[in-house]
Amino acid sequence: MFTGIVEELGKVKRIGLGAKSIDLTIEAKKVLEDVKIGDSIATNGVCLTVTQFGDKEFSVDVMPQTMRNSSLGDLKVGSMVNLERALRVGDRLGGHMVSGHIDGVGVIKDKKREDNAIIVTITPPKELLKYIIHKGSIAIDGVSLTVAELGQSDFSVSLIPHTSQVTLLGMNDIGDKVNLEGDMIGKYVEKMIKGSQEQEKGSKVDMDFLERTGFLLA
Repeated sequence: MFTGIVEELGKVKRIGLGAKSIDLTIEAKKVLEDVKIGDSIATNGVCLTVTQFGDKEFSVDVMPQTMRNSSLGDLKVGSMVNLERALRVGDRLGGHMVSGHIDGVGVIKDKKREDNAIIVTITPPKELLKYIIHKGSIAIDGVSLTVAELGQSDFSVSLIPHTSQVTLLGMNDIGDKVNLEGDMIGKYVEKMIKGSQEQEKGSKVDMDFLERTGFLLA
């Protein structure tokens, strides 16, 4: 579990290619302070497991499913990535609850400055729009942000100067892909509502049901 508060920018040092997977070695500093084998580190919003580490780098495996559902396959040696260690009990929750399980990949549609803010407009996959609400939370490449505007096929967020300086979003250009994770609470609510509706359908009482169960004579 993460909060969407990026701790540092890492740099991809090496990419090992598998048939449908990759393994990454990433240069870092802050996230290595108390790292252990098996720890989770969100990399551009994707929860990855540390397999090896040294004084200035760590390695992770990216499995085929993650390659299909995220933008990690587009990384190159030298690419910068947002990094965040997993939340510890007792830590301040400065962002929102982020699982590190990506819902889809969006594309930056527009980017413009408004006074001291940068407005970024993103086109998400159509199926993800239902989880995005005005003033709601969304994680973009692992950064916890608030939806400022919501359109029919896109949404916008406003970056404060600090976020622009310490995360990839300040560097991204129009056309770049970004990993998106919708608000976890919304997904649980959707599942509960669907389950309730299916249960109601399954327990529908009508004349046919009463006849089949012996309450009416044929």
